[in-house]
Amino acid sequence: MGTTLREVIYDIGGGCPNGKEFKAVQTGGPSGGCLTKDHLDTPIDYDNLAAVGSMMGSGGMIVMDEDNCMVDIARFFLDFTVDESCGKCTPCRVGTRRMLTILEKITAGKGTMEDLEELESLAISVKNSSLCGLGQTAPNPVLSTLRYFKDEYIAHVVDKKCPAKHCKALLTYEINKDKCTGCTLCARKCPVHAIDGTVKNPHVINQELCIKCGNCFGVCRFGAVEKN
Repeated sequence: MGTTLREVIYDIGGGCPNGKEFKAVQTGGPSGGCLTKDHLDTPIDYDNLAAVGSMMGSGGMIVMDEDNCMVDIARFFLDFTVDESCGKCTPCRVGTRRMLTILEKITAGKGTMEDLEELESLAISVKNSSLCGLGQTAPNPVLSTLRYFKDEYIAHVVDKKCPAKHCKALLTYEINKDKCTGCTLCARKCPVHAIDGTVKNPHVINQELCIKCGNCFGVCRFGAVEKN
């Protein structure tokens, strides 16, 4: 008790692997809030974590780097709590499922600003009116990410872009012609034959055929395939 988040993440945990930039830490298990680099010097105890929108909870801690989408993180944790709900009270049974539906809509690139307003309103209602600790804390990942990462939600809704380049529905894979050597590996690994090109010449991805599986990105040895 009293050890800071920074000490646990960097001194004990060694920081984010592969030189990635720290983005957020979620404490307390699936119902905990997501905190930012501004909270790294927060002492780990009941009162201090609660004051910034998280909790001690089960004592778990998950560290996220620049490649994590905070909207999808909220969706991921809420998906768990929806399954955990006993269904006895309406706010938790119906409210958490409705929040999950909205988050799935947003990560699919179909969200609206009205959805964001409804999401926040629902989260507050579920938190204040659920009967037990599960329902009362289930909205924490949503409320904390809306509070600290609102710009990511707006990017998904307004720009139809995922800043972390994580949400599959909002991605496009493109080949940088200046980096492509024409090795043909990406074309050979594409399961839907969406990549055209000849040996030693730059290749092109047919966006109408592309299923965004990411195979080309994973196999390219020259960094020519880019996620946008």
